[in-house]
Amino acid sequence: MARLTDKAITAKVDKTTWLTEDAPKGHGRFSAKLTPTRPAAFYFRYTTADGKRDYLPLGYYDPKDSSDGLTLKQARAKSAEMSRLYQSGILNIRQHIEDEEAHRKAQQAAELARLEREEQQHRGRKTVAELFEHWAAVDLIRRKDAGAEMRRLFNRDILPLIGTIAAEDIRKRHVTEVTDALLSRGVPRMAKVAFSSMRQMFRFAVDRDIVEADPTAAIRKVSIGGKDTERDRILSDDEIRLLHQQMPEAKLLPTTETAVWLALATCCRIGELLRAEWQHVDLEKHEWLIPAENSKNGKSHSVSLSEFAIQHFRQLHRLSGSGRWCYPNRHVSDSIDPRSITKQLTDRQVKPGERGLQGEPDRPTLFCFPAASGLRTICAAQVRRLWLRQESCPKLRSDV
Repeated sequence: MARLTDKAITAKVDKTTWLTEDAPKGHGRFSAKLTPTRPAAFYFRYTTADGKRDYLPLGYYDPKDSSDGLTLKQARAKSAEMSRLYQSGILNIRQHIEDEEAHRKAQQAAELARLEREEQQHRGRKTVAELFEHWAAVDLIRRKDAGAEMRRLFNRDILPLIGTIAAEDIRKRHVTEVTDALLSRGVPRMAKVAFSSMRQMFRFAVDRDIVEADPTAAIRKVSIGGKDTERDRILSDDEIRLLHQQMPEAKLLPTTETAVWLALATCCRIGELLRAEWQHVDLEKHEWLIPAENSKNGKSHSVSLSEFAIQHFRQLHRLSGSGRWCYPNRHVSDSIDPRSITKQLTDRQVKPGERGLQGEPDRPTLFCFPAASGLRTICAAQVRRLWLRQESCPKLRSDV
């Protein structure tokens, strides 16, 4: 038959009839199979490599161009595609198509598997906020404050900026984004603290294979706000004498005055002093025991008391009474909050004409008044002035 037509393939037949278009030898043939009960079916007829005739199905005839069938034009185009394959030397077209379909399915399965792996990896990737919670639950919980201070730092200054980013996607620019924000606020020390805290967390993550590398490792700490300097200004001998003269003018609580002198006399942390109990103070043996639960490093520390310190401990005993705490709170139910001392000392550092923390009237200016956190630094400086070796100062400050 020269060429198939719509009229020819829709003609009614009493038995199965094959209609085949003419084509040059070696091109294969476009054929249609007509039956009495079903629509015409299109085939590509060709001879396989072993000399057998094969009819490759192309689809059923549907003149309306629906998704379930082929128009004559569409069927002829598919037959032409098979003919091009046949002419290219692919003689076993059916096997070729089956192999192509198997390859396509294999590729599709591989792609689905890849997407599933990526999805699993994505589900398993911790954000910085999730990493912090992991760190807090495993490591920070063992600290004396159970990680409360670290949590405040992260919630305030770090997580709002990088908390939703996957931990393994954090780069140096993300770290410096946090520290630069603090530097722009004029708090370089806090920027250094935030940097060191992030470094601790990411080293924790590296040890547990949560991230492959610590993004803070390539950042020099000196680049965050410059070289470390002493946080608090120390006082000279003359300034300490002046402090003694000006102390009564500051209108501090008498117990706060004793706290200043005891901190300078013992080189202890202000928190260790304010949590002291009378059972640990032996005025006869000139010893004060700082128990492990009160010390920063979790080790007990025995402090030898000078006569100056004994004098102020006796004065403190007269002021606070013979209860459990050397510095009891208002209800005598616990020790005083260390922040109360800090507030009192900070309030006395205001400039003339300024108002204190509680909006109180102007006080006399005490230019050499120390911060509570600086008392230990002043004490260590005095030790060095007494020609003790500098490396012994940390021991005197109970750092080891």
